Amino acid sequence: MADSATPRAADPAGSGEPSSRHVIAVAASGGRDSTALLHATAIAARSLGLRVVALHIHHGLSAQADAWLAQLRTQVEGWAAEGLPVSLVHEHLSGAPAPGDSIEAWARAGRHAALQRLTLAAGTDLLLLAHHRRDQAETFLLQALRGAGAAGLAAMPRAQWRDGVCWARPWLDRPREAIEAYVAAHGLRFVDDDSNADARYARNRLRQTLWPALALQSAGAETALAQSAEWAQQAAELQREIGDEDLARWSDAGGLSQESLRVLSTARATNLLRAWLRRETGCAAPASLIRRLQSEAPGASTAQWPLGARTLHLYRGRFFVRGAGLAPLTRDASLPMPPPSMRLDLSRPGRHALPQWRGAFDVEVVTTGGLALSALSNVELRPREGGEQFQPHAKGLPRALKKCWQTAGIPAVQREGPLLHVAGQLVFVPGLGVDARWIAPAGEAQMALRWLPDACGSRMGSDVAGKGAS
Repeated sequence: MADSATPRAADPAGSGEPSSRHVIAVAASGGRDSTALLHATAIAARSLGLRVVALHIHHGLSAQADAWLAQLRTQVEGWAAEGLPVSLVHEHLSGAPAPGDSIEAWARAGRHAALQRLTLAAGTDLLLLAHHRRDQAETFLLQALRGAGAAGLAAMPRAQWRDGVCWARPWLDRPREAIEAYVAAHGLRFVDDDSNADARYARNRLRQTLWPALALQSAGAETALAQSAEWAQQAAELQREIGDEDLARWSDAGGLSQESLRVLSTARATNLLRAWLRRETGCAAPASLIRRLQSEAPGASTAQWPLGARTLHLYRGRFFVRGAGLAPLTRDASLPMPPPSMRLDLSRPGRHALPQWRGAFDVEVVTTGGLALSALSNVELRPREGGEQFQPHAKGLPRALKKCWQTAGIPAVQREGPLLHVAGQLVFVPGLGVDARWIAPAGEAQMALRWLPDACGSRMGSDVAGKGAS
């Protein structure tokens, strides 16, 4: 098990190269699967000259949690004394689920955030998880029973980048029996979580009732369901690729074109709506909203739809997302007022949060239509003062900024935000984009900018490290 599994642990993306750091993090609950993965990874790391850090999250939900941590600590210290390059880091989750919230969801969210934090603190960008083929099959079934689409049925990816960390599952195609055999062969001790028998949790109910029946019906159920998840992953990836193409064609700094709903097929327009709303809000759009938009939006002129704490607006043929209502939002008194001007380095791709402006700049590498990279290392942000001139098209002439907004059909709520200047010249305007006189020539290193007002920007915090898959 170790010989065949751990080389893949050092190379989750199949690139033939190890992680960019000399440390591998392993999520270690102390249970059978993660104990096996931790041991196998430590053995492989010894021959590769790598270090392994076991990351344990203490949820505080079981009376046995302290004992589990103590056993894991003793186990890791014993392995280290035998010459394995392994150490342990742990963190206690604080707080508790809110009334009515799912304990599973609360624990999962806290665990993921802690693992992300501890992986980066350990000096690595690679985190291994011990999910196996049975876990994948169960996840596919649970998602199917919830009525999930391709993204949900895709279950768990083998490797996924999240904010600078690769979450990898090197044993995702391995049967549970192989892990059990590895544990027995090496005489590994592990904890047995008593909550695994609690029928309040959906996955436990599936294991106790539905799974035995499936195994009787088809000996190959586990393999078949895991294969279905792989097909769903390919379908979801195709949806993302088509969505990216349609976003480039039908959306810009002013929002999403209403015309796309009339021109594209229902399936493709639905995919575009989902992709655009996820990009704007950071979360999946409710299926009920997508159905309403398909029914109501193609023939509407001016309209709005509730979107959680925000509102989706349609104005002059463009969709855009803002806080509820068309009136300007009341400033949060806890936030500082925007400064008269400020300097900023926007030369790195990613999301640059500006809480004093109630938003963020989204920066990404492009080959055409962007600002020269050399101009973005020292930009100046200013509020609108009046009298600014903007040239929206290469063959046009500079015009008053207000006129440009009106001609483009940009409503007042989309005009808020800083104006970006370079060397005293206006180069970027929220809702309009880059001034045509400053668009970089093809072939020159350049970046595209988007201003994300209100919660669309602030929800991302201060992450400027790039975008990971989620």
